[in-house]
Amino acid sequence: MHDLRQIDAGELNVGYTDDGPPDAPAVLLLHGWPYDIHSFEGVVPLLVEAGFRVIVPYLRGYGTTTFRDPGALRNGQPAALARDAIALLDALDIESALVGGLDWGARTTNVLAALHPDRVRGQVTASGYLVAGQAANANPLPPEGELTWWYQFYFATERGRAGYDRYRDEFARLIWRTASPRWEFDDATFERSRPAFANPDHVAIVIHNYRWRLGLAQGDPALDDVEAQLAARPAIGVPAITLEGDANGAFHLDPSAYRDRFTGPYEHRLVSGGVGHNLAQEAPQAFADAVIDVARMAGGLSAPTTGSEATGVR
Repeated sequence: MHDLRQIDAGELNVGYTDDGPPDAPAVLLLHGWPYDIHSFEGVVPLLVEAGFRVIVPYLRGYGTTTFRDPGALRNGQPAALARDAIALLDALDIESALVGGLDWGARTTNVLAALHPDRVRGQVTASGYLVAGQAANANPLPPEGELTWWYQFYFATERGRAGYDRYRDEFARLIWRTASPRWEFDDATFERSRPAFANPDHVAIVIHNYRWRLGLAQGDPALDDVEAQLAARPAIGVPAITLEGDANGAFHLDPSAYRDRFTGPYEHRLVSGGVGHNLAQEAPQAFADAVIDVARMAGGLSAPTTGSEATGVR
């Protein structure tokens, strides 16, 4: 990945990397929580070699991405993150792109593909279809599912906000271990990502994201119409591949639960080998293969064949 760049895009001044020929087909990759752009450090060179231009931004509240207006609402709702992505494409004069993401980035990728198919040529997500409004989030899960989301309830309290602020690095390490129980990351790997969590808006964005999901925080009224569309769980008609690691320790649905949300060319792949929630960093070849294959499904790209680590299940 090349050195960071900065660009004004919508509400933000975005820190991002931009690799590959500027006139090549564009891929936008979006990380999740508590991760950063290094989730894609192994994916980027594979895609550049395959003939793509690859853009990887820090999400709002991470790394060198900052708010242009000091008084702006530190809003973590998914619709705001999707608006950020469109603003970045606009700022970079990119009409349409392949989009890929994990965790928060997967939610954002789903939103982009569902509501902005004119800007999205195809999508890759780990894990699945994650679009949900506040009403859907109000439905309780079985106890084991709720246990995996313990931090959402912690963040609902002021004790949780203070604890996350004080122990954000320790928190990230804990989530990395529990969400990817077989990922043996070393200290050097964590240290590359750790500075991203020192962003001055990081805690506010994370807390707002999870409180909004539980209906405990207000969103941006300008996004109410978008949220109404998302509450209906809109279908995704662009070519899509969903990925799931065989050792994902985070809560995730069986693929059959969201198969009907993908109405265009679609494939689901189970990635084996002890792969957890941070799938792109743990299995970069599998993630890159999925992007290349979605490009083929969308037409307009003839990319070299690469070896796949994944098993496709339609």
